[in-house]
Amino acid sequence: MLESFSISTIIVGLIVLSVVGGLFVTVNQGTISVVTMFGKYRRIMYPGLNFKIPFVETVFRRVSVQNQSIELQFQAITLDQANVNFKAMLLYSVIDQREETIKDVAFKFIDFGSLMQTLNRTVEGSVRGFVATKKQNEILALRKDIVNAVKEQLDEELRSWGYHLIDMQLNDITFDETIMASMAQVVASSNLRAAAENEALALLIKKTKAAEADGIAIKISAEAEKLAAKLRGEGIALFREEVAKGMAKAADEMKSAGLDSSFILFSMWTDAIKHFAETGKGNTIFLDGSTDGLEKTMKQMTVLSHNKTIDAK
Repeated sequence: MLESFSISTIIVGLIVLSVVGGLFVTVNQGTISVVTMFGKYRRIMYPGLNFKIPFVETVFRRVSVQNQSIELQFQAITLDQANVNFKAMLLYSVIDQREETIKDVAFKFIDFGSLMQTLNRTVEGSVRGFVATKKQNEILALRKDIVNAVKEQLDEELRSWGYHLIDMQLNDITFDETIMASMAQVVASSNLRAAAENEALALLIKKTKAAEADGIAIKISAEAEKLAAKLRGEGIALFREEVAKGMAKAADEMKSAGLDSSFILFSMWTDAIKHFAETGKGNTIFLDGSTDGLEKTMKQMTVLSHNKTIDAK
């Protein structure tokens, strides 16, 4: 009897503990529990210690209200039939902690896997619809436009499921190997063309500057030569003027002294012959030294001297 009583006591104790243990449920922070009774929605329980009716109420699902992320991979085809591979990251969360919102999250999909599959297909369809209207060479520059188009459509869908989209990022956009190779070739050709254009432009600038420098140098040289010629001419003219003045003065003095002015011409003639001999450097100079030749030369110099005298006066 004692043994039978002890076993019964143990069984009753276990039943009591089970019942008492089933009276309380702990809900973790960042989680909301959905409670059903006989398979029908009953209520929700918030974080902390909660009471529930044992064997009648059941925790159907625990819904996380924290931010969640998922990585997606899919493919799309452009307007010019190029395959584009995408890798995207979605950041989403439950809209709020209202009862209706939690009910949508708990009962819209049979399980979390179904939600992820639908989410993946929705994003893929939205991206494909956008990419199908664009050409291959436009895709990389339209990353932000693709994200905005997907966000606009996806956020509306998520709200009907009790979620909202926080952020979406396209982490990687790649093409097939053949397309990538052709794109690299196009970029290389473009770079070579740009380099050739830059080199040609640099050469043109160099030649233009050299031509401008040559022109400036020629202009400076011409101006310098012009100035030098002017100065030489002025010097010769001044020299001749002074010679004429000197000759006129000498002629007047000789005339006052009763001497023949042709003596000056003879002196100039002998000085000229002396200068030829000193500076001729071995060159042969033919002069008419006869009496007729000397007389002819003296007459020519007399006329020249007379003209210079008149000019000087």
